[in-house]
Amino acid sequence: MLSSHYYNDYAIEAGCDEAGRGCLAGSVFAAAVIFPADYHNADLNDSKQLSARRRYALREVIERDATAWAVGIVTPEEIDHINILNASILAMHRALDKLAVRPQAVIVDGNRFKPYGTLPYTTIVKGDGKYLSIAAASILAKTFRDDYMDELDQKYPQYDWKSNKGYPTRKHREAISRYGTTPYHRMSFNLLGGTGELNLDFKE
Repeated sequence: MLSSHYYNDYAIEAGCDEAGRGCLAGSVFAAAVIFPADYHNADLNDSKQLSARRRYALREVIERDATAWAVGIVTPEEIDHINILNASILAMHRALDKLAVRPQAVIVDGNRFKPYGTLPYTTIVKGDGKYLSIAAASILAKTFRDDYMDELDQKYPQYDWKSNKGYPTRKHREAISRYGTTPYHRMSFNLLGGTGELNLDFKE
């Protein structure tokens, strides 16, 4: 069972996570989730540990049970302008902006964040496998982004985005080499570089 809270002094705690940071194409998505202080759910876990069917089933549970939830988006153009790390943090800030309930504290998956107003925050490595609200945020960010990439795949089926969701698979990179880029590709990335691992060659 994941922990329900990190902060003992704040009843309204928002968990944040992002999806799509390592992709060659598409927006980066982030989510923020607030659960009731005494919330428990043994089924919630890091989205990467769940099947797609399970993620979508849990998304309905999260949307029903959360005190508040929201999704923030940063576009490929914005990513190219401010770099992917800043874009990921901005997406989380945008999700927090959209919450119907103002949190008193924020917990974030990973080890990088920027202050959100004056709220206390803590970054937690592998937090999506430790805290319910971060796990829920990872599920929302992942499923909403997957829906978005499935829609883009209908416009550009040659890039196989329905399967790879914009990540640098061989088929995706071969399609870039053959067909060129789309308006949804992140032009600040080395789109064809290396061995299939993303080369994070940012423009500052």
